[in-house]
This record gives sequence, structure tokens and C-alpha cells, in this order.
Amino acid sequence: MKFAKKSNVRSGIPTASLPDIVFMLIIFFMVSTVFKESSGLPLTLPDAKKIEKLPGKRNVAVIWADRAGNISIDDRMVDISSIRNIIYTKAADPLQPLKLVSLRVDYQVEMDRVTAIQEELRSVGGAALNVNYSTRTAAD
Repeated sequence: MKFAKKSNVRSGIPTASLPDIVFMLIIFFMVSTVFKESSGLPLTLPDAKKIEKLPGKRNVAVIWADRAGNISIDDRMVDISSIRNIIYTKAADPLQPLKLVSLRVDYQVEMDRVTAIQEELRSVGGAALNVNYSTRTAAD
């Protein structure tokens, strides 16, 4: 009795699970990617000798104020009188409650303008009382 020898032995990489792996990678990168939320206004931050980095940027409202008197929240130009309503709406959001308000103010902005922004934040209360002032590291 003679046995026939199989000469067609294929060794290859199985590609049956390749679409699953590709979709898992796409989902991973979609979930782990963080997009920049706002670009703000062009300004020069004041210098500081000692600064602390924020632990995270989630649930932080950033208020931009430049020397021309413009105020921006979430890439929208706003008046000082509307800051109260915008921050209150952000603080009352049950899915992403506001934890901190970060002020990015140009170093040439008049102090009465900064005080007016602070008074609007004070009238909101709650999370708006946690205010951070953004600066840059001073060159020695």
C-alpha cells in the first residue's frame, strides 16, 4: 500500500481576525485622544516665579481676556455681564460639573476689568469660587 505525500503545505498568517483588531485599535485611539477645546485670544501672560500645574484640564472653564477688552469663553466672545450665566450653566451641568475657573488675562489688562470678571464669578458662587490665574514662568 502506497501513501500519497501531500506536497502543498501552506504556511501563512491567518487574517480572519484582522478586522477585529483594526476596529479595536480605532476605538482605542478614539477613546484615548484628547482634543484641544479652545484656542482663546492672543495674549501675553504675566510672569511668576513659582507656578503649579493644574492636575487635569477636565471640568475647567477658561476665561480669556486680552488688552483690547475682549473676553472669550469656549471660543465665543462674551460680555462681562454674560459671564455669570455661562459659568452657572457649566456649574449646573450634571454630566460634567465645573470644578475650577482658570483666568488667562493679558498682563496689560486694566485691573478694574479683572475685578469686574471676579465679581461676576463671585455672584455665581459654588465652583466659580475656585479660581486659578494662569501665568508663565519668569526668566531669571
